[in-house]
Amino acid sequence: MGKLVVVEGLDGAGKRTLAAALTDALVARGAEVVSGAFPRYGRDVHADLVREALHGRLGDLTDSVHGMSVLYALDRRDAAEQIRTDLEKFDVVLLDRYVASNAAYGAARLHQSASGEFVAWVRELEIERFGLPVPDLHLLLRVPTEVAADRAARREEVDAGRDRDAYESDAGLQQRCAFVYDDLAAAGWLAPWRVLDGASAVDLDALAASLVT
Repeated sequence: MGKLVVVEGLDGAGKRTLAAALTDALVARGAEVVSGAFPRYGRDVHADLVREALHGRLGDLTDSVHGMSVLYALDRRDAAEQIRTDLEKFDVVLLDRYVASNAAYGAARLHQSASGEFVAWVRELEIERFGLPVPDLHLLLRVPTEVAADRAARREEVDAGRDRDAYESDAGLQQRCAFVYDDLAAAGWLAPWRVLDGASAVDLDALAASLVT
């Protein structure tokens, strides 16, 4: 059985870059790796509805924290069987965002902490009710919110297909989300967490070694 490893962090933290570099480091050590990302835009109808809502094309749906969170959760539920299959076939299944993203952003939108009702509701919905595989490890890529915002803005400038959505453009939300992520990591929510400094170089070889030993 392989390990389910999840990269979490703010929008613009560099999760995609870390996931790609870590994949290369794992492969260099002889590990068989498969990677993925949520939401699965262009692959799942629930994810596509999320994108439309975040860009203001589904009326007031975005105003509903629980409604948006259910769409995120349904995207993962539809991927659950594939994740389980991949865990049987690969040494590491590496995901960019997973259940903790739903918990962190929803709690932040409701001005709740990691110990609040919303985080407990997400766990009940996605893990208990939908039966999603539980991660073996979360990697929290922590960066200052202003750094993440600057990266997201620069990404938007150079990639016309990655314009910032309603969540990414909300500086207050991103700040509150950072606090929730820190609390989730401190509590070891769902699984162990390892906090990485996204403002400095990550020792990818050491990280890869710890995942395949």
